[in-house]
Amino acid sequence: MAAYVQHNNSRRATVLVVIIAFHLLLLYGLVTGLARKVVEVVAAPLVTDLIEEVQQEDAPPPPPPPQMERPPVEVPPPEVSIDIPMDTATTTAISDVTDRPVPVAPPPPPPPAPVNRVAPKLDVKRSPPTDDFYPPSARRAEIEGVTTVRACVSPDGRTSGEATVSKSSGNTSLDEAATKWAKRARWSAGTEDGKPVEMCSQFNVRFKLTD
Repeated sequence: MAAYVQHNNSRRATVLVVIIAFHLLLLYGLVTGLARKVVEVVAAPLVTDLIEEVQQEDAPPPPPPPQMERPPVEVPPPEVSIDIPMDTATTTAISDVTDRPVPVAPPPPPPPAPVNRVAPKLDVKRSPPTDDFYPPSARRAEIEGVTTVRACVSPDGRTSGEATVSKSSGNTSLDEAATKWAKRARWSAGTEDGKPVEMCSQFNVRFKLTD
């Protein structure tokens, strides 16, 4: 029994010595920074990677669906039939029927018969020659030409009124000589259905050198 108690006391003394030694070692480590070195060795350094967050842009909303306009519904107007009674007392329609013959319209008058006109013609025997009216200046310059003259002829075959130039010969002296000659000329009068009448006509007066 005494040996067991002694052995137990020895174990307690050993444990107590170990505890005291551990505390002394821990205190020494704190003083010398050994504990900090141990922590640095045991704990690995933390590596931090900064990951940039990508902001996702919001996509625009889809366009609204097109609005389809419904065509207006056309309702045809109702057909209304109105029967109006005929008033036979006040009507102006011809209701009498007669057996009398309808008069025949007279035939149209016949068209007038065409008038037979004959233009006046120059009477060469009673008319002076154009050489008598040839301007001396044009003769000396050897100028020739044709003048168209318009004149009216009376029923007795004489020139009535003033003769006028319808188309010039290109020379004033020849044109004047042509109107003077036409005033002195004599004609066979123009006729309508064989009767002499005053009639106007156009004719050419030619001036030509014969020498």
